[in-house]
Amino acid sequence: MTELPRKTSVIAFVLLYIAYCISYIDRAAISLALAQIGKDFNLQAADLGIVISAFFLGYAAMQVPGGWLSDRFGSKYVVIVTIVMWSLFTAFTSIAWSLTSLIAIRFIFGIAEGGFPPASIRGISEVFKKDSRPKMSALLLSSNYAGSMVAPLIMAPLILWLGWRHAFNAIGIAGIVFAVVYFVFVPYLGRPGKADAGAPAKPENRAPMRELMKNPLLWQLMVVWFGLSCVNKGLDSWMPLYLLQHRGLDLKTVGVVAPIPFVMATIATAIGGWVMTTFFSEREKYLLIGSSALTGIFLYAMYKAETIMVLIVFQSLVYFFKSFVLAAVVALPTKLLRDDQIGSGVGMVNLGGQSAGFVAPVAIGFIVTGTGSFDAAFGFLVAMTALSVVVATTISTAQPRLAPQPA
Repeated sequence: MTELPRKTSVIAFVLLYIAYCISYIDRAAISLALAQIGKDFNLQAADLGIVISAFFLGYAAMQVPGGWLSDRFGSKYVVIVTIVMWSLFTAFTSIAWSLTSLIAIRFIFGIAEGGFPPASIRGISEVFKKDSRPKMSALLLSSNYAGSMVAPLIMAPLILWLGWRHAFNAIGIAGIVFAVVYFVFVPYLGRPGKADAGAPAKPENRAPMRELMKNPLLWQLMVVWFGLSCVNKGLDSWMPLYLLQHRGLDLKTVGVVAPIPFVMATIATAIGGWVMTTFFSEREKYLLIGSSALTGIFLYAMYKAETIMVLIVFQSLVYFFKSFVLAAVVALPTKLLRDDQIGSGVGMVNLGGQSAGFVAPVAIGFIVTGTGSFDAAFGFLVAMTALSVVVATTISTAQPRLAPQPA
């Protein structure tokens, strides 16, 4: 691959980082608006859980197709189309008139945004050398938590000022404007393989999914990330309502305290690729095991916390250690896969995480509705961390790389 000017790589990275932040602001908006939406539509916790999970069902469904498209045609236009489409359906959320319409809009919103994560990692592989990709991919993913950290600071005032419907319109318009900026400043690098040795990629390398589906490591990473993503998506979706209804905070206070754990998550994800390659090279399973176990321990301590301050401290530690898992499961494919497989491989692993985004919110919604408290819901999340620990222990660090180059 022809080396790009450093300025081009930096601009592409910064714009992808901002795009990821916008995507998380748009998806986090629904959690902050749940109380008002539930009141307007007279919904119970189980109904709200379905609304949240509808997004993740569509989002999960597009992970592998989005990765395949970016591998096939390059990342630029996949990224632009996903930004435009999710921004439109963010705005369309404001016109929902019933529970059914809200579920349908959020499901299509999920499909629209689902192609972005694998396309963005594919974009990193286009502008950075292979030895830099694990660190840069993990650094890019820190935007997930930076976006989640900023979301309450932006959305809580917007909802209080404009109402939830107009707040969704405002952030949807902002996303479309950003898509134009990305189109102007990020170059189209063509289909993967065009720049290698002046020859197009071989046809058999253009369809990597059969090879990827046969590899056990990708399935193991998928399940590990599913377990930790149940914690990730469960807390992201329900913590604002939990703090409002069960800890007695108001929306303004929630908007202040909710971003704090995401600071720790941003730091952990940003350094996760560096930690993995520096201290756990060929021993990545131990990073996954330790981080998953500590996530479960601090999650239980968070639930048992008697004061808001202690709760936020333990939640910050939960987010810190689960973020190392995110960094590792996404950085590993960029380290081990061929260039024409990275988007599909990341999409496959992320399918596990985003499937949890469908399962966890709706499961917690039904648990809370059925029991009247969050006790069993937190037990469910701790059990998911145990699942990740068990599966991580089965990963073989001695196995060959996923896609050895032909002799």
